[in-house]
Parts: sequence; structure tokens; C-alpha cells
Amino acid sequence: MSITKTYNPREAEDKWYTYWQKQGFFRSVPDEREPYTIVMPPPNVTGVLHMGHMLNNTIQDVLIRRARMQGKNACWVPGTDHASIATEAKVVAMLKDKGISKKDLTREQFLNYAWEWKEKYGGIILKQLEKLGASCDWERTRFTMEPDLSDAVIDTFIRLYRKGYIYRGVRMVNWDPQGRTAVSDEEVIRREVNQTLYYVRYKVKDTEEDTYLTIATTRPETIMADTAVCINPNDPRYAHLKGKSAIVPLINREIPIIEDAYVDMEFGTGCLKVTPAHDLNDYELGLKHNLEVIDILNEDGTLNEKAQILVGEDRFKARKAVAKLLDEAGQLEKTEPYKSQVGFSERTDAAIEPRLSMQWFCRMSELAKPAVDYILNGEVRLIPDKFISTYRHWMENIKDWTISRQLWWGQRIPAWYNARNEWVVAKTEDEARALFEAEGKSAEGIRQEDDVLDTWFSSGLWPMSVFDGVRHPDNADIRYYYPTNDLVTAPEILFFWVARMIIFGHEYRATPPFKNVYLTGIVRDKQGRKMSKQLGNSPDPIELMEQYGTDGVRVGMLLSSPAGNDLMFDVAYCEQGRNFANKIWNAFRLVKGWQVADLPISDAQREAAYWFSNRFNQALAEIDGHFASYRISDALMTTYKLVWDDFCSWYLELVKPAYQQPIAQEAFDATKGFFESVLKLIHPFMPFISEELWHDELFGQRDERDCCIVAEYPAAGPADERTLREFCVFQQVVSEIRNVRNAKQLSPKVQLPLAINASSDIDYSRYTDSIQKMANVSAISFVREKQTGATSFLVGKDEFYVSIAENIDVEAEKERITKEIEYLQGFLKSVNAKLANERFVQHAKPEIVTNERNKKADAEAKIVLLQKNLASL
Repeated sequence: MSITKTYNPREAEDKWYTYWQKQGFFRSVPDEREPYTIVMPPPNVTGVLHMGHMLNNTIQDVLIRRARMQGKNACWVPGTDHASIATEAKVVAMLKDKGISKKDLTREQFLNYAWEWKEKYGGIILKQLEKLGASCDWERTRFTMEPDLSDAVIDTFIRLYRKGYIYRGVRMVNWDPQGRTAVSDEEVIRREVNQTLYYVRYKVKDTEEDTYLTIATTRPETIMADTAVCINPNDPRYAHLKGKSAIVPLINREIPIIEDAYVDMEFGTGCLKVTPAHDLNDYELGLKHNLEVIDILNEDGTLNEKAQILVGEDRFKARKAVAKLLDEAGQLEKTEPYKSQVGFSERTDAAIEPRLSMQWFCRMSELAKPAVDYILNGEVRLIPDKFISTYRHWMENIKDWTISRQLWWGQRIPAWYNARNEWVVAKTEDEARALFEAEGKSAEGIRQEDDVLDTWFSSGLWPMSVFDGVRHPDNADIRYYYPTNDLVTAPEILFFWVARMIIFGHEYRATPPFKNVYLTGIVRDKQGRKMSKQLGNSPDPIELMEQYGTDGVRVGMLLSSPAGNDLMFDVAYCEQGRNFANKIWNAFRLVKGWQVADLPISDAQREAAYWFSNRFNQALAEIDGHFASYRISDALMTTYKLVWDDFCSWYLELVKPAYQQPIAQEAFDATKGFFESVLKLIHPFMPFISEELWHDELFGQRDERDCCIVAEYPAAGPADERTLREFCVFQQVVSEIRNVRNAKQLSPKVQLPLAINASSDIDYSRYTDSIQKMANVSAISFVREKQTGATSFLVGKDEFYVSIAENIDVEAEKERITKEIEYLQGFLKSVNAKLANERFVQHAKPEIVTNERNKKADAEAKIVLLQKNLASL
């Protein structure tokens, strides 16, 4: 093909992605090869590609492409999650725009709308992942609410219920008033919030008119639900109030004053209002002291009739209104600013409301133990391992999991109630009727539980259910692909998802579902803020790929994304990635433009080829080591330096022929071979440009399945350490000669003679041609004594002399050096004067004094060098 002047990413991306799919390169079926399996963390059907998805899926694609090239049967299973809370909210909003309210629909009608929405919008993110180059087996795409997967979820609920792990009861739960559903502890994000502390007066019954208890609270809107005032029995300030009662402000209800050591005498006034329906700790106090429970909030966070006042008002508006009423009644003593932790729903960002509710729970302590052991004994590796202690602490202190959600979109809990509200757990209504009859109970008025299961319950089965391993535990796919190899996910869902997959994997197969868990960092902006649409600090990944090319963006994302550490993203990284693609493209254009002739290979070309073959093996061993340790960013950086520095800047410069001269066939063939190896090495990171160049006519006619995507990944061979060490010295010598040119302002075209006084064991005669070519040296001589009248430099123990007198105006150079020495001596005098001033040294900031001393040392060194150069002229 004709290599254009510049690389056109869009054309290459569309062409090769379609071609890979047509050839079935992404498809995997069990065979005799070693499997390498990744299951994609299923993005929500509500989602569109964001920077976190970009990072996560790029890493997965790098791993899967490399495994495919290593001859493994690479299987990357994609899919989406039904995301109960988020999707239901989207559908409710869509219906609202149409003038339809959810409460006016039957469950079946609502679900029809939900499925319609899912079919229209649910696949957007998967199409965007294709643009990213994700080489998933799209024929295996799964959805957590498709019939087979839902069946697996229902079967799991019944299995755990029958084993005694699932139960039903009234508990204090985290309630999301916006989603109108319970959420688990892990779905609550705690943030420090600026609040107000209200000091409210409670009248003490049967005392003088001015006898009050003052109680500090951040939630005055809940005082109507108070059922006690609590004091610490050891607090002398309130000993006289034991056994008395208080009057709830505004509604004048009598409540007891109780005693409990739980009360912190140092917080606020040392008195606590007890609201069992709206605070977890208060609920525990209520159980202990047998207090009444008054729930004054509706599901949506508005006040109900039990509040007696402000009925129907939103809880936050009610807070301000109650504060105003208290002030008007003379019962608000004062307010003051206060910071405290508040829980927010991970899905809707609504402030969580503690709420007593009948829910379904899963007992976790026994189920969690094997999931801890797998991590601690190394059967499952967390990468980086800094997360192990956090994981262990959380799992060893795990609470029962609230698994029911008050929604319609999701897997409906397989529990059935009769007219008396008695219940059984069964998969179908017929089975439920039979169970009722077997227990001697009536099945009259039978109805199914309205609640659905927590989305994490279904996604916890993901590594098994995508291979139908729950319903058919001995099928060919689950036996071949399970356990999977690597899971790439974010640390924030380590407990939401990773732990639960391990729990379910052990429950069903007595084996964890994966061997390694690579935990990516959070993508942040340059200011350290998490990228989000709300902050407006997140670029559109699709637009980035349009601007910089997919390969460029992939490289940009990975250049600074060490496992478990946050990525401070800057668009400049994508520009760097694009520049890297252009560098490779231009290097290929250079090689393709060479004319080949039947010539003997030069010493420089032969040495360059021998060195690069060893450097390639050395770098490949480093890259393999980085992959083994899941240092993907380091693997890319080593690749980047090998290609940009070693291959383009040194190897190609050493072997390229003189202007308009041909290259020896042997050198050209070696270069083509190296270029093929480079394309294989970059393919997992940069799949499109590598495939585009792979098919160039330079490499001859290729079979339609001879593609870079399935080319054999290079294997590291031995590396000649002496050659590599000596070549580093050669590079230093060339760099020093170039520095001499720059310092003397000599054109690169001016040839300079070089003399070498070598005391080391390095055989410089191997590199005479190479030095002459790379540093434009006219002649090289070997000497045994110091040379006068030449500029010298050291590399290790060896001294090198560059004669420049014949190429410069000696008198003008002497004058220039003399003036520079005089300037530096004047500068040095002023610095010494500062440092001789004791007041300056004693009172200036230490870093300023250090900076002046560094200036002095730098000036002195420059003067010595200039004097030496002056003496050599």
C-alpha cells in the first residue's frame, strides 16, 4: 500500500476493527489450547463511555491481545448490568416527560417501558467500546436480566434461603428517598458536610416554668419522632432529672428521661434526643429501653401525618421550617456551624435516611470466611496488595446484606404470600401453592413479593452465569473457562462486587472465580479532582479518540496509570500518544523509502543490528516482567523507550544509508525483521497502527488471516550484556561530542577528529564506523598520553580528545571565553558577598541560602572548565 505522509487513524480504525470481526479473531470456543479468560465488569445499561471505562477496558484489551498473540485461547466476555436503581430512575424520568406517572401503571406496563428503554439505549456503551478497539467475543455478550441469567439469580436465592442464609425481618436500613428503596452499607458514600447544630429547649415536666433541658441536634425536623431524652447516669449536671419526663417542643408530647452510659457527656450539652425510627444508634437504645417507635417520614423523605405538623413537607425544607417555629416559640437557644459525616446514596446521591423497614437479608459472616481465606493464602491476588488489609478488615467485620430493593426493574424475589401474609419461597406460583399445602396453610390470595433483588446479587454470579455455570454446572464452557484469569476493576467496588463474586464462586464451585484482581486507580484531573460530568472536568472519550486517534488515547491513558494509584489525567498524555504513533509511522516511511542494492553490509550497520537484537531481548525481558507483576504502565513505558529511543533514534540512524545512496540487502532485511518485531510488541497497546503497517507491501504478500492481531508474540532470548554495556558507552561518547559542538557553536556538518586514550577493556575499534557516522568524526586515533590543544572529556575511565582549532577562529574563541570568564567572576563576586553577609545567612530561608551556594559551586565549576578550554587553544 502507499504510505501517506501522515497517519490517518480514523480510516485505519474502522477498516481493521471490521476486518478482525469478519475474520472471527475475537471469537473463542473451547479447544486444546490454554485458556485465557477475562469477564468484563458489566457497565450499567444507563451508562456511556467515561474516562474510568476507558482506562479499565484499555487495560483489559492489552491483556487479552497479548494473551491471544502468545497462542492462548483468549476469551473476553462483554456484557451489561441492568442497574436496578439507576435504570428505574431513568425510566421514571422518561415517563414523566411523557406525562405518565409510575404509580398509574401496572408492574407489567412499567416493565414494558423499561425493556423498551433498555433496547433503545442499553447498548450504547458497548458500541463505544468497539471504537476503543475492545477485542471482546461479542457473540458472548450477556445482560444480567436476560432469562438464563435471571434464572440463575432466582435459583441462587432459593439455594441460599434453603441453607438458612437468607431471612426476612424488620431492621434499620439505609433508605434512599429519591430511589425509594433500601441500599446496602456498601452503597452509602460518606462525606463531610457543613451543617448547623441547633440547641433546642425541652421543658421538664412538673418543674418550675424556667426548667429546661437543652439538646444539641443537627436534625430538628425529627423532634416530632422523639420518644425519650437520654442522659448519662454519671453526669452530675442532670442527676436531679432522673425519673422525670420532658415535653417535646412544638407538639407538646410527654416523653421519659432515661439514663444510659452511651451518651457522650462532652458532646453538645450532654443530653441526647432519642428518635428510634430515624437513627441507627437511637434504634438500639430504643430496643434496650423498650421505647416507642414513631416513623414520621414517607418513602420519599416527606413528613407524614405522625409528624402532626408540616405534613407533606420535604425533610430538608422541614428542617428550616421547624427551626423557625422553635425560634418563634422561644425554644431555640442558639445555633452554631458544625461539620459531620453524612451518608449519600451511591446511585442517586440523595442523603441517606435511616429507616425501619421489612427487608430480605443475607447472613454474611459464614459465607465471607472462605472469601477472606482465598485472599490471605494467595489463591486470589489483589494487585496492588496494599488493599489486602482493608479487604480483610471489611470482610471480618461484615454485616448482613440487605438484598431486597423496593423497585420493579430487576429479578423479582421468589417469595409468595397468602391472604394471611404467611409466606414461602419458591420459583413458581405452582410450587408455592404446593409448599403452602404441604405446610397445612391456605394458598388463597396468593401473590408474589413486590421487591426485587439488589443488582450486586446478580452481578456476583457474573463469572459463572455468563458461561451458564449456575444452571448447568458441568457444561463445556464453564469447565474450560472457569476460573477466569484476570479481573480488572476499580477499588471502590472491591466489596460491592469482587468479594461477592468470590463468595458465590466458593458456594457453587469451591473455587474462586479468578486468579488475579488488578485494581485500577481513579482518573483525576490535574487538580486532583475525580473526573465527573457534574464537575465538568471530564473530557468526552469519543471526542478524544476523534482528535488524537484511538491508539494515541490508549497510550495516553496507560502512560501514567500504575495499578491502584490514581491517574492524574492530562490531555497532553493523549498528544504524546499521538506523537508516538506519528513517530512509528514516519520511521516506517523512512525505511520504505530506502533503495536496496547488492552491497556489503558496513561495520556500523552490522554492529547496530547485533546491538539492537540484544537490546530488544533485554527490553522484552523487562516488559514480560512488568506484565507478570501487572505493571502495565511500566510495560508500555519500556516499549515506548525501546521504540522511540533505541530503534528510531539510534538503530535507524546507524543503519540508514547516506543521502540518495542505497542500503545493503542484509541491513535492509534485518531492519524489516526488527520492524515486524516492534509492530508485534506495540500491538496490544496500539492495535490499529500496528495492523495497518503489518499489511504494507514492504513485508510481502500476506494471507488474509496473517494479521498482527494473531501474530506470534516475541519471546525474549539471551542478551549479550557486554555488548549492551559497551553500546551505552558508545552512546555517551557520541553525546559528549555533540555537546562539544553545541558548546563551540559548530555546525553538525563540520567533521572533527577524535583521539581516544582508553584505559578500560572496551574495544572501541568495534565502534569506529559508528562513532564517525553518528558524531560526524573525520578520523579516530588511539593514543596513550594526554593530548594538548584539544577539548577533552571523560567517559568512565577513558579520556577523549576533540580537536577543534582548525574549525574555529582561535583568537575570536579566546576573546569569547575570556569575556565569559570575566562575567562569571563578576557574578561569583556578588554571590560570595551575599554568603559573606552573616545576617543574610542567618535570617534568609534555608532554601534561599542553599540556592546561593549552588550558584557559587556552579560558577566555580564553569570557570575551571573555561580556563581549561582557554589553555588548550
